[in-house]
Amino acid sequence: MRKFLLVLTCLLLFNTAFASNNVSFIYINGSNNNDEKMKSWYEEGVKKLHPVLRKKFVSNSTIKKYYSANGGLNVQEEPVIFFWGDKSKNDLDFVRSQLDISKAISSTGAYIVRSLIAQYLHDAIWVQKTHNVLPILDELNGYVKKETQEGNDVILYGYSAGTFVTYEYLFNKLRYINLEKMFEAFNMDEDFLTFVRENPRKPTCLSAISYENAGIASISNSGQVIFNQDKEHLKESYLKMDEITETACAPDRRLRGIVNFASPLVLFYSDIADPEYELNYCNKLMAKYIYENGIFWITVNFKEDPLGFPSSKNITVNELQDRIGMTIENPSGVIYDDSSVWSKRLFPFAHTSYWSARGTFSKAVVKSFINGYKFQYDPEYQAKVLKKRDKTADL
Repeated sequence: MRKFLLVLTCLLLFNTAFASNNVSFIYINGSNNNDEKMKSWYEEGVKKLHPVLRKKFVSNSTIKKYYSANGGLNVQEEPVIFFWGDKSKNDLDFVRSQLDISKAISSTGAYIVRSLIAQYLHDAIWVQKTHNVLPILDELNGYVKKETQEGNDVILYGYSAGTFVTYEYLFNKLRYINLEKMFEAFNMDEDFLTFVRENPRKPTCLSAISYENAGIASISNSGQVIFNQDKEHLKESYLKMDEITETACAPDRRLRGIVNFASPLVLFYSDIADPEYELNYCNKLMAKYIYENGIFWITVNFKEDPLGFPSSKNITVNELQDRIGMTIENPSGVIYDDSSVWSKRLFPFAHTSYWSARGTFSKAVVKSFINGYKFQYDPEYQAKVLKKRDKTADL
């Protein structure tokens, strides 16, 4: 444990860009929260959870040690609630009206199943669509900017389909794109590359690249990055990228991490495993950025939760480098999953029990934070976990 604490302290000293005591927790709702009753249910749940989670977070000795070089950690007393469920209401009302038409001609069983699918899956499907989620990300970015302007760094908590929003926020808003390297990767001609090298720009994000009519490319539904074919216009847009970056991207180095819970992310985003999906190049850059900039991405699911899918197998930085084919310099971040948390709830109710089992959940978040860093940066603990993992794989 002494070695582990030393590692955490070194990581913090290395990553001084995150040197702020004040942190705000921003909570993002899931699906089926689009009427006033469900909105109130969600907001009341967050207000009950936040004090417990905050207390667990700031009182844990290891986390306090992690932030000790910075004078401690101050999580804001009030939760910040970002709610997007009302935006899908009109579309869901339309689906319900179509269900009413089918009620007269369907069997009772079929109608009930259709109603349940519409009730619980509609929003998750709706928010996954690009034209729906991008305005939500811009609005969320406004919340993040407001908190950072008040002197607070930010941790995002995504519940259920809210995990789609946290993932898309990382993917679209983090400044992991080096424009020169991106143009090289997409085989731009040498004349344009010379222009880019003579006029370097700051790292940017995917939202800036495709920003309204001022960006340098568009992103197709199939995941293709399509650059402006008018080279002179492309050059003009490129020169404006620093200004666009400040408008469209997340505040630089102010997002501390995300915690996803009750997460069906893998079920709806399985295309990130497709090597032919062009935007996977950006996924690799994003993972590299997370590790190099001290960001944590933690997933916590109750094992009884039928919609809580593990986000990935926990792998070391070296394993990740082999997987993405990129070198990670001076890693200090964490991507870690614990989907084996026992909530002591029956499986039909587990997905909505993170608020009622808030003590168990809060403890699991802190434990995952600690174990995630231990797994990556404590050699003895890592060796123990890998040995156990290898034994399990051989069974």
